[in-house]
Amino acid sequence: MEKYPLRKTSSGSTASPTSPTYQSMNKKYSNGASRATYTPTEEMVEISTSTHGYKRNPSLDEEDDEAMQYTISFGGIQDTSEIPGIGQYDDFHTIDWQRDIARDRMRHRHLVKKKQDSIWNLVEGAHDAWSGWLCVLLVGLCTGIVAGVIDIGASWMTDLKFGICPQAFWLNQEQCCWSSNETGFDNGNCSHWYTWAEVLGQKNEGFGAYTISYLFYIMWALLFAALSSSLVRMFAPYACGSGIPEIKTILSGFIIRGYLGKWTLIIKSVGLILSVSSGLSLGKEGPMVHIACCIGNILSYLFPKYGRNEAKKREILSAAAAAGVSVAFGAPIGGVLFSLEEVSYYFPLKTLWRSFFCALIAAFILRSINPFGNEHSVLFYVEYNKPWIFSELIPFIGLGIVGGVIATLFIKANLHWCQYRKRSRLGKYPVTEVLAVTVITAIVAYPNRYTRMSTSQLIYLLFSQCGISNVDYLCDYNRNFTDVNSIEIAEAGAGVHKAIYLLVMALVLKLIMTVFTFGIKVPCGLFIPSLCLGAIVGRIWGIAMEQLAFYYPKNWMFTGECSTGDDCITPGLYAMVGAAAVLGGVTRMTISLVVIMFELTGGVRYIVPLMAAAMASKWVGDALGKQGIYDAHIALNGYPFLDSKDEFQHTSLAADVMQPKRNELLSVITQDSMTVDDIENLLKETEHNGYPVVVSRENQYLVGFVLRRDLNLSIANARRMIEGINGKSTVLFTNGNSSQNLGSSPLKLKKILDMAPITITDQTPMETVVDMFRKLGLRQTLVTHNGRLLGVITKKDVLRHIRQMDNEDPSSVLFN
Repeated sequence: MEKYPLRKTSSGSTASPTSPTYQSMNKKYSNGASRATYTPTEEMVEISTSTHGYKRNPSLDEEDDEAMQYTISFGGIQDTSEIPGIGQYDDFHTIDWQRDIARDRMRHRHLVKKKQDSIWNLVEGAHDAWSGWLCVLLVGLCTGIVAGVIDIGASWMTDLKFGICPQAFWLNQEQCCWSSNETGFDNGNCSHWYTWAEVLGQKNEGFGAYTISYLFYIMWALLFAALSSSLVRMFAPYACGSGIPEIKTILSGFIIRGYLGKWTLIIKSVGLILSVSSGLSLGKEGPMVHIACCIGNILSYLFPKYGRNEAKKREILSAAAAAGVSVAFGAPIGGVLFSLEEVSYYFPLKTLWRSFFCALIAAFILRSINPFGNEHSVLFYVEYNKPWIFSELIPFIGLGIVGGVIATLFIKANLHWCQYRKRSRLGKYPVTEVLAVTVITAIVAYPNRYTRMSTSQLIYLLFSQCGISNVDYLCDYNRNFTDVNSIEIAEAGAGVHKAIYLLVMALVLKLIMTVFTFGIKVPCGLFIPSLCLGAIVGRIWGIAMEQLAFYYPKNWMFTGECSTGDDCITPGLYAMVGAAAVLGGVTRMTISLVVIMFELTGGVRYIVPLMAAAMASKWVGDALGKQGIYDAHIALNGYPFLDSKDEFQHTSLAADVMQPKRNELLSVITQDSMTVDDIENLLKETEHNGYPVVVSRENQYLVGFVLRRDLNLSIANARRMIEGINGKSTVLFTNGNSSQNLGSSPLKLKKILDMAPITITDQTPMETVVDMFRKLGLRQTLVTHNGRLLGVITKKDVLRHIRQMDNEDPSSVLFN
């Protein structure tokens, strides 16, 4: 195997030591694995891997060769694991992707080399190789189980608002009626299920029964919402909302401590069951992604390869996000595409495979639990067998346009409300706001049968085809069923007209209430309300097309398909296409949305209508508004998210953006002339996350870059562990010894110095700089002119510059 004790000077020439300086070796033991570390003397020249080539020095013997190979720095990064906390990040800071990936490669090289030493090291290497697969397997298992519990709990507690099963109170209405011989219980006519009016000794019909049911509906909704918001406020404030904007930001490399913790997982799961059951206009599908990512984050700590490396951990979180969508919709392929298209920032090919495996396991576990008892993973699974007519593409595209308009209205209204909440006193009373929204929703929703039922049941009803057994208003057609297998096209009856009126009222109510609900302090998703809005519009649109085909069967649009008398138009298909249109307009999803929808319905033949509606919706949404709902909330919260889909179209240079501006003082550290007191004063006086290290104040040629956190930890560790270190000790970032302060021991911090920071010149176009930040995941880059340091550009500077150039408020970027 090739050895690596190779070194280059900064000019690129090789250096040959003349004395046996490789004999000093210090072995540290961490987590049971030996790690050889080596501190070079001044006769050695440090390794800089800003270039790729290395030359071998033949004067090194084999023992020295073995000693040196573990201390090679990759990208200027050296192993500093003996100082606790080095390499970690503070809350609300951005990770350094290049540094973390370099660390993982160093760790991997160490394991590969040690494989030949013993059987134990061989096993350790094998464990490291398959630990990623084991981790995503566990994430899939746990996500499937948690999703099953949430589905069962939400189903039972939703029905609890209407009544109870006295024989077995833990059963929901459908399960309670399975033991009954009665087949229909849409109107509460199952004898085993008692409404609250019947429990109190009243009849099931009449004004008294209606009033009692109405009051119990409001009471249970208030109780569930109050519990949910109180749990969130007391135990896990991060458990509120959808979580997808924050997940996108975290996957882009931002640290939010506690957002994916165990308390957030527990409260989000319990609170989600309560908030869905309260009847608020929200869904549980979005928060399932957050819950799955919490599980992925917690389980990643079982594997130090992922738990201790933030960049590697995000590979597990990407797979977990796929599992979250997989269990939410029973769509494993759609989940993988959702993770790739919508939330992930860094998605290598191996993460694609692991995401697929994780989504598969999660869907399999949920299917085994069978929470809905219908052999499907979602409540509104339907199957169509009617082909669509080619000319129907016109109304499908029309649905896409309407969906894009509705989505834009919703996004703009919701953003205005959320901004008002942040500015006003309303934001100080989150529980009160939740209770107010719940009361209004319950009072207005109960009288309308379509808003009274759960949103998932309404979507299922709107997606369904009319058959002999359907007794809903939507299927009240003037038709005679002479053949069970063939349904003739017929005129809409009075029930259909009444259903359309109720659905229009439901559409307005759902749209308004979702605007006020999304963003309140309970776990709340947006997928189901968006699907519901689209399904209502689509069903009404489909009924209109069906009646058009009935009255004008020989019209060119139907090309004779409807002249035979068979039901050639499927209103349920229009509901499905409309649902995809609104959801696509709200989230700006395209590919993953189409796959999720056909996995939901099992109808591969309807891919083209779905694609047409999704694209039309996205185009209209992009024309009317710049961002989808998740990107809009990222901007609203000021998260440092640099979207890879946006283009930078301005002509500014790096010198225009760097901090500080020309002729202003730059905070730097010198390589060998500052004391511990000087460094600590600099840290107190400034709040920068890192500092360039230069040769001297007068000669500001760049030596490297050191992080603020690493400086603090190293100085505190040195004061505690090393004798003779005090405020007068010289801090050295070189291999030599300082002649200053001979009475104190020098503090050598070469190990925490990044000797190959990414640098650019002051004339670099900002278009190139933005691309570097996006594609390399940079935290900062240093700006030089003729080799001399001029300034620093951080991710926050880039984001503020983009906002400023787009005539937006640059101060809205809050975090680093």
